Amino acid sequence: MSVAFMDKDFLLTTSIARTLYHTHAKQMPVIDYHCHIDPQQIAQDHVFENLTQAWLFGDHYKWRVMRANGIKERFITGDASDYEKFEAWAQTLPGLIGNPLYHWTHLELQRYFGIFEPLTPATCKSIWERTGKQLPHLSVREIIRRSRVKALCTTDDPADDLRWHQALQDDKDSPCLVLPAFRPDKAMNIEKPGFIKYLKALGDAAGIAICSLDTLEAALDKRLDYFIRMGCRAADHGLDYVMCALDGDANAILQKAIRGDGISRLEAEAFKTHLLCFLAQRYVQKGIVMQLHFGAVRNNNPTAYKTLGPDTGFDAIWGAPNTGAHLGALLGSMEDRGGLPKTILYSLNPTDNAQIAAMIGCFQTSEHKGKIQHGSAWWLDDSKTGMTEQIVNLASHSMLSHFIGMLTDSRSFLSYTRHEYFRRIVCNLVGSWVERGEYPLDMAFLGQMVKDISYYNAVRYFGLENSLD
Repeated sequence: MSVAFMDKDFLLTTSIARTLYHTHAKQMPVIDYHCHIDPQQIAQDHVFENLTQAWLFGDHYKWRVMRANGIKERFITGDASDYEKFEAWAQTLPGLIGNPLYHWTHLELQRYFGIFEPLTPATCKSIWERTGKQLPHLSVREIIRRSRVKALCTTDDPADDLRWHQALQDDKDSPCLVLPAFRPDKAMNIEKPGFIKYLKALGDAAGIAICSLDTLEAALDKRLDYFIRMGCRAADHGLDYVMCALDGDANAILQKAIRGDGISRLEAEAFKTHLLCFLAQRYVQKGIVMQLHFGAVRNNNPTAYKTLGPDTGFDAIWGAPNTGAHLGALLGSMEDRGGLPKTILYSLNPTDNAQIAAMIGCFQTSEHKGKIQHGSAWWLDDSKTGMTEQIVNLASHSMLSHFIGMLTDSRSFLSYTRHEYFRRIVCNLVGSWVERGEYPLDMAFLGQMVKDISYYNAVRYFGLENSLD
């Protein structure tokens, strides 16, 4: 039997799945509540010169597989021309059967450029030329509008002046609601190089000389208030692993760091645990969603790190022991000290899925349906298999109907098709359960559920009901 390549029913294997997607999920707008795109490019309505600039700059997903394909670094992050890098990607892509990059690449070609043929070395030049003719008319604002993005949350340091967010707030033609998200990792990473220099930058932004734990907390609190005035709805914390060290004097540990003394791992954990609990209390008071991303072991290749720096494709999964016990202790301590804010938990380790899905049930309350969330499959798990496993675990241990759905976690404006990819997977999974008689054929309920997962749950969770068109 002949099967069309990535046609309109791509990933939709049952009639119910097709109805759920085409009639309900497909039409929903996008809330991209966690991403890494540059607000300056939105404010200035950046236009990419070619597809390499739109696709390959900063995309460590693609860089990793290009290296696996034996591509020389010159054609990945080096001084090769943009077309030569595109050729290298076209050479790599046909070998990526089973890899989400194969699907993402072709969804982006289809949705933004109307190109439905596979990218191969044979089609490389033609696709380069056809996309090149369209890109002058496909600015980042046009991409956002075509993608039906209603709101997006960038990732911003507390010391950032948010000037580009202010520019977008003042711009009546802004394509969507662009909100900052509070990411205080540099203020917590006491054991890492640059910490003392960062305290100076944070203190300057807050107008507070940071010389103690009290002044550090005051500076973070003041900057959080500024972010909230700029529309912030969420904070995000990137943790290498989950820790909960409740013993230790956080101020004394900070003073050691200020003096230039070495900080042990246990001291760093105690300091971070204190600040996490402090900020969780502030998030409760100020109505901010807390996101915890954990489970990445970074910069594994020291030679590559020295040459290329961080975030260049040399990170992997940290299978930390006792994650469940530490996570329960951390959330329990936050709850005991003043209550948990709305919280989203993401692990890079897929073996943590059931653990997280079970853990969130320990801290749900009547304040909000699905107050504690198991976040969507993240980074190295952001695949058909990874998404399916996360959804199945969430449904098995909690309530899939309250799930806030997908995010891009991306630096690329073309990656909004990941929301489509996710929606197709959700609809196919739900459709298969109904087809097997595991749930009644109640299309009114099921249709609304996939709409909620695709869009409305996130709108309500982040309090955006009165902020969108």
